[in-house]
Amino acid sequence: MPRQSVFDMKVSKVYPLLVAKAEKKGRTKAEVDEITAWLTGYDMDSVDLDVTYAEFFDNAPAYNPRAELITGKICGIQVETIEDPLMKKIRQLDKLVDELAKGKPMEKILR
Repeated sequence: MPRQSVFDMKVSKVYPLLVAKAEKKGRTKAEVDEITAWLTGYDMDSVDLDVTYAEFFDNAPAYNPRAELITGKICGIQVETIEDPLMKKIRQLDKLVDELAKGKPMEKILR
């Protein structure tokens, strides 16, 4: 079975994994929602989870210009060096949730 690109995965499949990562480390869904809202402008309670991850990021209502301040490695890759704009946005959200799961305070995560 061929691997599905993260761009084509539904938000309903990926988002619960981000929440589970945070909850496993004692953080909350509300904190993940706050991070996602800060980065994308979405209110996660009203998002259509049946869209692809690519559509989710491409149609973000207010992508935060401060996202460029997100640096560091996620999955062994420096976030700030990712050339594909869509993959960079995906990895930025991953990095923020990773920081949350590692116990970083919200005021530092939200730069």
